[in-house]
Amino acid sequence: MHNRRLSRLTNAHSKKLENLRASVGLFYSYYNFVKLNSAIRMTPALKAGVTNHLWTLGELMDEADAHL
Repeated sequence: MHNRRLSRLTNAHSKKLENLRASVGLFYSYYNFVKLNSAIRMTPALKAGVTNHLWTLGELMDEADAHL
């Protein structure tokens, strides 16, 4: 598991539901739009046709700021 907020084994767990939702949303957005998958050699969003280019981390943060 890559998101330590989902387990209480460390001090990084979320105490507020709002913080957990934000963390999980950013994690899944990063996984689907920014991180290349080695098996399919592209991101899952590219494979599904949701986007037509590989996003940068800056684009992801700009999009996250737009939805606040």
